[in-house]
Amino acid sequence: MWRVLITILVIGLAACSERAPAVFRNTDISGAEFGRSLALNDHHGKARTLADFQGQAVVIFFGYTSCPDVCPTTLARYAEVMKQLGRYAGHVQVLFVTIDPERDTPEKLAAYVPWFDPSFIGLYGDTAATEAVAREFKVFYARSQSSAGMGYVIDHSAGAYVFDPAGRIRLYVKDDAPVDAIVSDLKLLLTGQ
Repeated sequence: MWRVLITILVIGLAACSERAPAVFRNTDISGAEFGRSLALNDHHGKARTLADFQGQAVVIFFGYTSCPDVCPTTLARYAEVMKQLGRYAGHVQVLFVTIDPERDTPEKLAAYVPWFDPSFIGLYGDTAATEAVAREFKVFYARSQSSAGMGYVIDHSAGAYVFDPAGRIRLYVKDDAPVDAIVSDLKLLLTGQ
């Protein structure tokens, strides 16, 4: 009889100590087989990889500085996310990867990306490096002629990828995700969920 009670007590205590799985508000892609590597230069000319940001939650967004709509809206949304994160903001790194290496020089990225938030980093590479990282992250982009006097525009995937502080890809965030949902998910990742 005592053995049965002790066994029930031990099982009950073990069940109480287990964490409930995180419930993310954005799309959980934990364990995805893509988005494992990135090797580009930042807007200061420094070579960067995902390993440089270990210990931080990392948001990666692909776009270009001449984008007329989605890119500035998304960067503004993440600037608001950083404000709402409060003390957690110092543990989040937003990376803007250009898909327009022809026009997006380091100087242009340095003037554009940190304008939204000084901590944001613009990343660039030559055409081959850009194609490789877009393939690695399954990002679509295609150049087409513009009638608005811009020469060309680039149609592209508009979501962002989020990595946890251990460097694992965890979330896909749609371009219209609410700020509070992004803040909530980043806090979960930063607190070890």
